[in-house]
Amino acid sequence: MRNLFTALLLALLFPAAAYADGVTVDHAWSRPALAGRVGVAYFAITDSGAPDRLIGVASPVAKQAELHETITENGIKKMRPVDAIAVAPDKPVLFAPGGYHVMLIGLNQSLKIGETFPLTLIFDHAGAVTVTVHVEGSRAAAGAAGSMPGMAH
Repeated sequence: MRNLFTALLLALLFPAAAYADGVTVDHAWSRPALAGRVGVAYFAITDSGAPDRLIGVASPVAKQAELHETITENGIKKMRPVDAIAVAPDKPVLFAPGGYHVMLIGLNQSLKIGETFPLTLIFDHAGAVTVTVHVEGSRAAAGAAGSMPGMAH
């Protein structure tokens, strides 16, 4: 009962889509992961205001959160941290497998399918935007991300 109350409270405090000063963050999701390991978060950012930059990220579920991107060098895929990601009006940025993502390093808890957790994105101009991340299975998450037309970077 206590977990249900907590989940309902988080759902009310952190809606599925978050908005601040022209920046909207939609469909925040994660894969399941074990406590003490590394997790990941994905979402879509749309800017309808002035150009901005995503400059940081934080979550209470991890000791550290970092902005990352997946690149291919000499035919080998690698992940690397990035300091900032430009967000331009009417040019959505998709955080998805194989591209931009948030690395959740040193998980304080397991991320289980059906659960949620808060993730705060920090923008240069829009400030802090907190979203609710839904832990989904790989197929469900890939289907939902793939169903967002025009969401490529």
